[in-house]
Amino acid sequence: MNRVVSNFIGWLLRLRVVRKFKLQTTPRWVILLIDMLIVMVSFALVVTADTFVNRQLYASPLQVLAALAVVVATYFGVTYVSKSYTCVIRLSVTEDLFRTFLVAFMATTILIAINTGVHLVTGQQMFRYWSVLLVGALAFSIMTIERLLIKYLYQRLSAESDGRRRVLVLGTSLESLILANALKNEIGGRYEPVGLLTMRPERGGQTINGFHVYAYNEQTTADVFVEHGIFALIFNVSNRDRIRAVADYFLHNNITLLQINREEEFDMESLHNDSVSVSSSVREVQIEDLLGREPIVLDNPLVSNTIRGSVVLITGACGSIGSEIVRQVAAYKAGKIVLVDQAETPMHDLSVEMRKSYPDAEVVLFMGDVQNYARMEVAFRTYHPRFVFHAAAYKHVPMMEINPTEAVMTNVMGTKHIADLSLKYGVYKFVMISTDKAVNPTNVMGCTKRLAEIYCQSLFFDATRRGLSTQFITTRFGNVLGSNGSVIPLFRRQIASGGPVTVTHKEIIRYFMTIPEACSLVLEAGSMGQGGEIYIFDMGQPVKIYDLAVRMISLAGLRPNVDIQIEEVGLRPGEKLYEELLNDKERTTATTNKKIMIAKVRTYDYRDVCEHIGRIIDWAEKGNVHHTVYAMKRFVPEYKSQQSEAFEAIDREIEQEKPLQPQTEPERYY
Repeated sequence: MNRVVSNFIGWLLRLRVVRKFKLQTTPRWVILLIDMLIVMVSFALVVTADTFVNRQLYASPLQVLAALAVVVATYFGVTYVSKSYTCVIRLSVTEDLFRTFLVAFMATTILIAINTGVHLVTGQQMFRYWSVLLVGALAFSIMTIERLLIKYLYQRLSAESDGRRRVLVLGTSLESLILANALKNEIGGRYEPVGLLTMRPERGGQTINGFHVYAYNEQTTADVFVEHGIFALIFNVSNRDRIRAVADYFLHNNITLLQINREEEFDMESLHNDSVSVSSSVREVQIEDLLGREPIVLDNPLVSNTIRGSVVLITGACGSIGSEIVRQVAAYKAGKIVLVDQAETPMHDLSVEMRKSYPDAEVVLFMGDVQNYARMEVAFRTYHPRFVFHAAAYKHVPMMEINPTEAVMTNVMGTKHIADLSLKYGVYKFVMISTDKAVNPTNVMGCTKRLAEIYCQSLFFDATRRGLSTQFITTRFGNVLGSNGSVIPLFRRQIASGGPVTVTHKEIIRYFMTIPEACSLVLEAGSMGQGGEIYIFDMGQPVKIYDLAVRMISLAGLRPNVDIQIEEVGLRPGEKLYEELLNDKERTTATTNKKIMIAKVRTYDYRDVCEHIGRIIDWAEKGNVHHTVYAMKRFVPEYKSQQSEAFEAIDREIEQEKPLQPQTEPERYY
């Protein structure tokens, strides 16, 4: 019988006139009118039945009309006051049915009270007490059936008319059920949830709130999607970690992954708000969602107590790292934020963003190049910063292999300028942003960052001996997701243009960290540091770049090496297969944050450092590439070039020369 009724309704919904029906929310006054008609019909049915039982109850039609008027007026008043008619019938749930029950109950109670009062005054009843109860029960029953029928018809109509795409919702929690209901009941929605997918096998086969529960199984889940014509798996942020563990399974089986593009969860109240658009908050999963780590919450009391109210100067403020430090420092209520950068348009864009997102922050725009000592001194002399975050640097390995002297001028001399000025103007903390490429460097960029680390650390120990209090701290981490010029934006452009996607080597791996997490750890390390430390961050598990390309192609709904080819182009000059965070001779010690460690590295004599770095900068200023790189390799002997014939020749030249004289004192480690 149920199948016959369902098929009949389906046939009606497929009629052309029904398919042209425009879905919209019924006006509230119409719902109120329907409810009153239901009350009138219920009263009429009860009166008709009562007439057969006791013909003496109503003396005249006027008495019947009077009783009807009292009943309708009572129900109208209770319904209007309770606002039960304002519910969206297509979204009727237990809460709405309970409100309907309360209307019937309260109206029945009031009518009984009225009937009792009339009986006491006139000695006659307007209607029998059991008739009042029957009217309430009948009205509630019909209203309930009406709401459920409208809900069912709407769901069938919306599914037929909107061409919604069938999806499964991940999880069986309350949040997942709310999401599934919100998608199913949305006017003009794009998705039709047909079930729930659980990672708990014992829950498979159940039905929850009308949704069939499918248990995840590597052998059968893909077949479920095919057999039922399911387009995608959708989940909310609370299930993000769970989906990361099995994402490759869905991608390899060409199953689209979707997620809610906002942190807040849908609640029951939002389901009654017609302005809520659930579908517009759904987006395709990005590679950052699968590689991302724990979300960063800016509530670190250590950082807050240190930064709040202080003048903070940030070099490279418009870069990926620098701009995020600017945002987080503003969130911690810094007194004044001095943005130092030489990029005019990015500086303007960042200032517009800051005015919109942090209108109360005092932001200073200071154009200048860190290579220009005089210009940088103007910034220090004018604003006297308490904190300096030095993020200005050239970072692209292949570009710096081509322009090694410019890499030295910015990454080494520029860092020296900012560090010297920090000491001269009594900065409390100087925090330098370094890189994992400074460990056993194989390229110019990595060596310049190692030279900058050495200079800042040796300057701190020399300044401490002279009684100066500026603390110099270095933070070292790997690649950040989505930073300017990183591999992920490159792959996106290549996929959008139809490929091929190029990887330098099938076995190359890299560590990845989100930009907000990296900057949060930078602020925390800078706050906890006492000076001289080189902090390294827990970068998690390394990722194969080839696997990253495969995932990104699959996320785009394409097949790797079928729709989009993946090509190996060979390692670039200075590039190595495996990045390191620590030198073989280095050790680490723990901190109060398990994600932050201190590297125990060799320390250098400040005068010796100044002599060698001065020589390197002199050759760089003259534009002599050979002598610049030669001097760098002599001072940082672990710097061995790769994939660069000219610089590898310098390595062979040094090996054939007389080795450097041994140090007169043993190596020290900090």
